[in-house]
Amino acid sequence: VQLVESGGGLVEAGGSLRLSCAASGFSFDDYAIGWFRQAPGKDRELVLCISSWEGSYYYQDSVKGRFTISSDNVKNTVYLQMNSLKPEDTAVYYCAVRPLGLTSCNDWDHFYDYWGQGTQVTVSS
Repeated sequence: VQLVESGGGLVEAGGSLRLSCAASGFSFDDYAIGWFRQAPGKDRELVLCISSWEGSYYYQDSVKGRFTISSDNVKNTVYLQMNSLKPEDTAVYYCAVRPLGLTSCNDWDHFYDYWGQGTQVTVSS
């Protein structure tokens, strides 16, 4: 199983980025994939999660109306579209998948078996 994130970078406040999580090594018919982030000095937190069967879930009120999660089952890729970015969105963003075959999202990071390497998002004020 491999997850590869891309799309991070430096952006001014109010700007947009789209992160990609390219997945391989497992069936893309049944999955639950989450986008987590970890800011310096803070715990890792789940931002959004998408399930192949249950749709998507927000876990941080601060991103509602600004971030969306989507998937392309042909490309085996999950996206995190981030609009109206704020300096407090600055973090390393990770995608992670739950144990293979499980399709329910969960906000505890210990419940995710496989992780990408992370991509840095920096929002300047």
